[in-house]
Amino acid sequence: MNKAELLMPLSPEYPILRLLGTLVLIGALLAAAPQQPQKPEELPTISVDVDVVNVFFTVKNKQGGLVTNLEKSDITVEEEGQPQTIRYFSRQTDLPLTVGLLVDTSVSQGNLIEQERDASSLFFREMLRVQKDQAFLISFDVNVDMLQDLTDSAKLLRAGLEKLRVNAGGGGFGGGPVPTAGKPRGTLLYDAVYLGADDVLKRQVGRKALVLITDGNDFGSQMTVKQAVEAAHKSDVIIYAILYLDREFYYRAGGAGMVGGFGSGSSLRKLAEETGGRMFEVSKKKPLRAIYQELQEELRSQYSVGYTPSGRTDSGFRRIRIMPKNRDLKVQARQGYYPRGNEPRP
Repeated sequence: MNKAELLMPLSPEYPILRLLGTLVLIGALLAAAPQQPQKPEELPTISVDVDVVNVFFTVKNKQGGLVTNLEKSDITVEEEGQPQTIRYFSRQTDLPLTVGLLVDTSVSQGNLIEQERDASSLFFREMLRVQKDQAFLISFDVNVDMLQDLTDSAKLLRAGLEKLRVNAGGGGFGGGPVPTAGKPRGTLLYDAVYLGADDVLKRQVGRKALVLITDGNDFGSQMTVKQAVEAAHKSDVIIYAILYLDREFYYRAGGAGMVGGFGSGSSLRKLAEETGGRMFEVSKKKPLRAIYQELQEELRSQYSVGYTPSGRTDSGFRRIRIMPKNRDLKVQARQGYYPRGNEPRP
């Protein structure tokens, strides 16, 4: 053994190097070893359970004009008769908007389709903001058919409007979720509303509306008007109904005595008013284009109010009221909502 080998164990650097090597080896072994997952109960958790109810609404004065300058302090909110604390309040002019246009193409509407096509095309061009708003188009008669799915393109919606055709014959249901076998069909108005709300708009966020153009008749829907309203409520959809009646058609068909009943639009009024919308009626003084302009202004003049419900005692339909402190004003809002996870099923 030479002198260098004899002196090595006595070198002060040697134990340190050996210790460092050992530590490196231990670190490598620990890194290579499979890590044991921490038990779920050992993980820190944060539970947040805040159920905020959001309601869009419009306010009008005695003359029917839109009121657009209200503040949070100008309204109160009640749920099931209990005052609620407003968490936020704002005027919604810029929030994305999704609109479904549902057009009645049953035989009674044959003479009106061309006017509906032109006015609706203009409505889409003026209303839709590219990369922000969306719209879709459905026709309903003995079938319910999606003519154009969600898009921000007025051009594609115009192409869909060109497909509007009167259909008085049989055939299958146009791809929707509502079965119609075994029941006579004619104008599937309520089925169309259900399809638009539950199958399309339920998945969307922001402001959502259905616009109906129809004479208000329903023949053969599997859904009832009540179920159509419920579908709109659980999807947070506002319904605007446009009553467009071809009186000459009913006179020619020998139904002159029924025109008054059809013109009352009781079902359309129910669909609209219970969901926070309203019913329009086309007339010589108020053509369809004028109604579309009024509707567009209303959709751009909505308020939004949000609150966390207090005093909840059940999971059924919860009635709400938004009341202006100025009694000369009128609020147009949905009548209530179904708590999440407790929506009714048909």
